Amino acid sequence: MLRLSIRPDRLTLPFVIKSVAALVDVGLGRCLHGGVMKLGLEFDSFVRVSLVDMYVKIGELGFGLQLFDESPQRNKAESILLWNVLINGCCKVGDLSKAASLFEAMPERNAGSWNSLINGFVRNGDLDRARELFVQMPEKNVVSWTTMINGFSQNGDHEKALSMFWSMLEEGVRPNDLSVVSALLACTKIGALQVGERIHNYLSSSGFQLNRGIGTALVDMYAKCGNIKSASRVFVETKGKDLLTWSVMIWGWAIHGCFDQALQCFVKMKSAGINPDEVIFLAILTACSHSGNVDQGLNFFESMRLDYSIEPTMKHYTLIVDLLGRAGRLDEALSFIQSMPINPDFVIWGALFCACRAHKNIEMAELTAEKLLQLEPKHPGSYVFLSNVYAAVGRWEDVERVRILMKNRGVEKDPGWSYIEVEGQVHSFVAGDHAHVHAEEISLKLEEITANAKQEGYMPETAWVLHNIEEEEKEDALGSHSEKLALAFGLISTAPGSTIRIVKNLRVCGDCHSMMKYASKLSRREIVLRDIKRFHHFKDGTCSCGDYW
Repeated sequence: MLRLSIRPDRLTLPFVIKSVAALVDVGLGRCLHGGVMKLGLEFDSFVRVSLVDMYVKIGELGFGLQLFDESPQRNKAESILLWNVLINGCCKVGDLSKAASLFEAMPERNAGSWNSLINGFVRNGDLDRARELFVQMPEKNVVSWTTMINGFSQNGDHEKALSMFWSMLEEGVRPNDLSVVSALLACTKIGALQVGERIHNYLSSSGFQLNRGIGTALVDMYAKCGNIKSASRVFVETKGKDLLTWSVMIWGWAIHGCFDQALQCFVKMKSAGINPDEVIFLAILTACSHSGNVDQGLNFFESMRLDYSIEPTMKHYTLIVDLLGRAGRLDEALSFIQSMPINPDFVIWGALFCACRAHKNIEMAELTAEKLLQLEPKHPGSYVFLSNVYAAVGRWEDVERVRILMKNRGVEKDPGWSYIEVEGQVHSFVAGDHAHVHAEEISLKLEEITANAKQEGYMPETAWVLHNIEEEEKEDALGSHSEKLALAFGLISTAPGSTIRIVKNLRVCGDCHSMMKYASKLSRREIVLRDIKRFHHFKDGTCSCGDYW
């Protein structure tokens, strides 16, 4: 255009400026700014906003602020967008005080002004300030609500995120795809299946299409909330599946221990013309690990490199160590670690450590513990696992030595907590919890379950308790694990015959795993427990994992 001597005008330049911003080319941006000045268009409000926006997007906020400060009052008064662009830019770099001062100085504000500042506080983790602004906002739109829902969900307050979603609907605001996905993510994190089903029902009755984004979020929610059949059904109905959709479904089958279905899904994905990526291979290796298909897992690991030219990451190496370790092939797992082309990290040694614990290999556990303590001397897992290994073989002096070392170094064990959903409300329990409003009933129910289970042959596995204390005290310690408290609450709060679903933040211990099997048989209920590694479906005294976990 320039070579043909056609002079760009105020409508031409913003598109060129936008392209420079997309390329994040600082030098070209400054050249273009100079060209704008030569053309005498730097004070056009449309061009001015585009220039400020460009400087924000190419990481030159200082130039953007300078341009704003040098703008005539007319530009500032005419264009709310000019202010909004700068507020958004300040929020992106974390300068909330400057963003707030610009917001306060605005001659006029629109929903975008409020949303930009609210989003800035959300991204900075200051949800109290974000909510305060949200409440003050004169007119809230779907972006305002979505920002708050997503903010609570991303910052771990999933119950508030869901509460905000329902409030939005009560206000008559129709959610967009992002607000739906954020609400479903909140359900996923805390295992709130009933709430997730309500959202799905709302979507169906309100004309929402099962597009790629919403469909994938629903599949993920159902899979991680324990209803793999519904996840599979939604997956089939989802239009325009992409790699992420397939990945979520394969992960779902994997964490539920359904190796055959995970493999079938993998084959169908390739038949649909979609090549696997590194995440898909993580999912299929997880399926192999949970089902004990060691040789197939090793074949997939080789295929990843040879057939798809995907270099394994630390996570892939960790899964191979886990795969070999679970199968008791500890020497092979150690040799694999020693032959890795990258330095093994804490998680890889931790996977081997877990295998040593399960197979009571003290010598290798001690070697692995040394590596773990060298890498992360403050991580509680190393001490806890080593204590468990010693406790399992009755080496109580070593248990005490590790506990003292842990105390001297100021290391604290992560508390165990569990969630259970009853009538759409999520209840949380921590180990040794007596704070719940029904604490006394829960305690009595737990005593009843334990007594009945003992009559059926249950023996508390006291080796899972770290301390060298009397057997009776050990049983008390085991009885206070958060998943048992959640189980007892579920039994007293839900209808006979209904499924009990529990989410736990740590790996379930052997004693709780055993207790769940007896409880499922005695109560004639299915108990679905999601721990940090996988799902356990307890029914009629057995677990879907086949005790291979």
